[in-house]
Amino acid sequence: MAITRIAYGVMNGKDVHAFIIENSQGAKAQIIEKGATLEKLLVKDKNGDFIDVLVGHDTLDGHINRSDYQGVVVGQYANRIKGGKFTIDGTEYNVTCNEKGITCLHGGGEYSSAHWNGEIISDNAVKFTYLSPDGAEGFPGNVNVSATYTFTDDNRLIIEYKAVSDKKTVINLTNHAYFNLNGYDSGDVLDHTLKINADRYTPIDEVSIPTGELPSVTGTPFDFTVSKTIGRDIDADHPQIKNGMGFDHNFCIADYDGKLKEIAVATGDRSGITMTVSTDLPGVQLYTGNFLDGSVVGKGGKPITKRSAFCLETQVYPDSPNHPEWHKCIYDADEEYHTVTEFAFSL
Repeated sequence: MAITRIAYGVMNGKDVHAFIIENSQGAKAQIIEKGATLEKLLVKDKNGDFIDVLVGHDTLDGHINRSDYQGVVVGQYANRIKGGKFTIDGTEYNVTCNEKGITCLHGGGEYSSAHWNGEIISDNAVKFTYLSPDGAEGFPGNVNVSATYTFTDDNRLIIEYKAVSDKKTVINLTNHAYFNLNGYDSGDVLDHTLKINADRYTPIDEVSIPTGELPSVTGTPFDFTVSKTIGRDIDADHPQIKNGMGFDHNFCIADYDGKLKEIAVATGDRSGITMTVSTDLPGVQLYTGNFLDGSVVGKGGKPITKRSAFCLETQVYPDSPNHPEWHKCIYDADEEYHTVTEFAFSL
């Protein structure tokens, strides 16, 4: 195992570094300090070639000016908060509505836009830290956050998140990696197979806010309990598919118990690469790149096109601050938020 730290650029007067973790097989994970962004992930395909399975950007300018959250850590609250409003102990907080002026998406973009300080902590792990000041994007509390990336010899990428606030606040962190297991420049992901261990999902309204219902996936396009291609039902005649322009929904993990366990398996149809996702969180957002339209240039100067990638964002359900009946997302002052998500790659 080895880690290389290199200069990557300058953002807001601060040097940005990239950290490359290489395992004994020659596979590599590259993470940059802007947004604690997972930028590249090179693993072997069935032909023995290393391919980059992350769709996104390979320049700092791309990450700053053209990113659709590719590879970043998002917070303080990942996904959406209805109307940018929630209440804690009788106090209403109004946070940034950065999506169409009516919804708070990914905490207003604060964590993903921030400079995180990277530190090599072992021969295969880098810890990124950030201090979110009280009131940033409207969220209460000075929040000390860390995201530690570990890449193992058996091709497991482990992301461990920790956060502590000095005020009672909402916390929900995830990584927004866009995957194409055939390679970042290989076209759409419609023939990838996907299985998700979820028996329910959260329907959304016309502005992508959960309705509050938690219906069964059985008999719907949202049933991934048996492996199927991503494209099989992506254009189904279903009101929820129309609302999301495809899949852009939270799936509720079956038999959730708060422990780390396998929740999804995806396989690239041409590469033979399988990605197994494990987490201790209760939900995962499947997003199939429905709003990518080719207008943004990504890696290698190539446009990022519709459905050229998929995301599996482990999380607490969207808008949970306004649904106390769902899973915990409010943390007391000095109470630690701690969660782990793992992406394991095999053939």
